[in-house]
Amino acid sequence: MLQNRHPAFVAALWMSGALLSFMLMAISGRELSHSLTTYQILFFRSVIGVVVIAALLSRSGWGQIKTQRLKTHWLRNIAHYAGQYGWFYGLAFIPLAEVIAIEFTTPVWTALLAFFLLKERLTGPRLQALVLGIAGLLLILRPGAGVLQPAAFAVLGGALGYAFSYIQTKSLTRTDTPLCILFYMTLMQLPFGLVPSLLNWTTPAPETLPWILLVGITAMSAHFCMAHAFRLADATVVVPMDFLRLPLIALVGYLFYQESIDLFVLAGAVLMFSGNLLNLRAEYRRN
Repeated sequence: MLQNRHPAFVAALWMSGALLSFMLMAISGRELSHSLTTYQILFFRSVIGVVVIAALLSRSGWGQIKTQRLKTHWLRNIAHYAGQYGWFYGLAFIPLAEVIAIEFTTPVWTALLAFFLLKERLTGPRLQALVLGIAGLLLILRPGAGVLQPAAFAVLGGALGYAFSYIQTKSLTRTDTPLCILFYMTLMQLPFGLVPSLLNWTTPAPETLPWILLVGITAMSAHFCMAHAFRLADATVVVPMDFLRLPLIALVGYLFYQESIDLFVLAGAVLMFSGNLLNLRAEYRRN
């Protein structure tokens, strides 16, 4: 039935699945932070990821995990793990909306790293997006206003980690399949979480098992849905929908965790969104 629908409509449905997955992952991460360390959350997430990816590879073929670029996979996964750690650590200490808003600086750092590492051009629209992104970040963090949280710096560091991992992902997609990249992601990051978890191990209570399953499954489903959305529609359609995460997660924080809706955070996110949207439209016209 969906085959007769416009691709943008189907992409919107996939993005709805991604948005739901991201919100459920944030909620499960917040719930688990009350009883587990960030390292343990990431360890269990990797365990579930390995099982899910192994099941998918069993259907599509294990031959695709052959790679000549293990060093690049290691670089990508160290950076990606740092990004995940900062994100989940922030969930335990600062409002959900602030975590998502700071995460939205990732395109800013990606553009800068692409300029220095990949020698990509910094066009006028890209510079505009950088300036608006940094302005939005300063509005959210408000240095000197007495509202800066140490956990916010962890999320910001996580955004930098994500940006570096995206650069490596772009390089890996030239030679390796998406399932190959995901396989090495879950496999390599598993010991990153296991070793420090063993130093301060807490056995999960039975009531936390649903949250553990949820955080692992939604980590996979969010990126799976986004990949399908990007395959069906242009980035100018998909990325603005991703920014809906902020008002939606702000509403979740307000309803379930009694978090106030910070207008500075929303205003900063609007600046970031505006810069990204202008840049995407310019890229679309240029191509």
